[in-house]
Amino acid sequence: SWCRFVSSAGLQAGMRLALLPVVVVMLLFCASPAASAAGLPSGFPADCSRLHSSSPSGVYVIQPAGSTPRVVWCDMDTEGKGWTVVQRNTYGTEITWKESWTTYKYGFGNVRADYWLGTEYLHLLTQQNTYKVRFVVQDKSNVTHYAEYNIFSVESEASGYPLRLGRFSGEGEDYLTTYNSRYGGIHDNMKFSTTDKDQDQASGNCANSYGGWWYNNCQSMLFNAKGYIVWPGVC
Repeated sequence: SWCRFVSSAGLQAGMRLALLPVVVVMLLFCASPAASAAGLPSGFPADCSRLHSSSPSGVYVIQPAGSTPRVVWCDMDTEGKGWTVVQRNTYGTEITWKESWTTYKYGFGNVRADYWLGTEYLHLLTQQNTYKVRFVVQDKSNVTHYAEYNIFSVESEASGYPLRLGRFSGEGEDYLTTYNSRYGGIHDNMKFSTTDKDQDQASGNCANSYGGWWYNNCQSMLFNAKGYIVWPGVC
C-alpha cells in the first residue's frame, strides 16, 4: 500500500533504517567504532559515531576516508547514539526525488530538512568500516516503525552502486533482502537507478515513475518518492 510520510535514514558503524509515514529517515551506524578511524588530518570525524556521546543532535561536518568534508545531520537521540542521517523524506517535501545520476551521486536537499547524502558518499562511508542501517518511519498518529539490517554497504560507481544488506530485524516482514514477486522482487544486490540511468530488471525505467532507488522489477519497499512511501504491511 501507499503511505504518506516523513522519512529519514542514517548510518552507524552498524546501520539503522527508520520509517515514518509522515517522515522517513535512513540512519547509518558504525558497528565497530573502536576500529574506525577517529578522523582525518582535517580533524573531522569519519562519521557521527565518533562524536562524544553527550553531543546533541544537529549539523556536523564529517570526512569519510577518501572523501572531501561533508555536512550531515547526526542523530544523537536514537538508541545507540551516533547515527549518520543519510536520507530524510517528509510528506510535505519539495523534493521530487526524480533527480539525475550525477545529482544523486553528490547529494541534494537540506540536512536540516529533506535530503539525500549522495550515493558516492554512501559508498565511501560504508567502505571504511562495517555499518548497519535503520529505516525509520513515523506515521500520522506519531507511531514510529523501523526496519534494521546489521550490514549496509554501497559498492562503487563503476559497479553501479549496488546495495549490500545483512540480517533483518524490526517490524513486519523483510521486503529488501527477501524476493517477493507480488511486490516487485528484491532490492538487495540491485544496482542504483535514476531517471537518466536505468539499471533495474523491469521492462521500463522504474526511476522515471518513482525516483532514484535500488530497483529490481520496481519495488517492494520505496522511500525516495514525493508524498508517499511503499512498505507492505506497515503503510
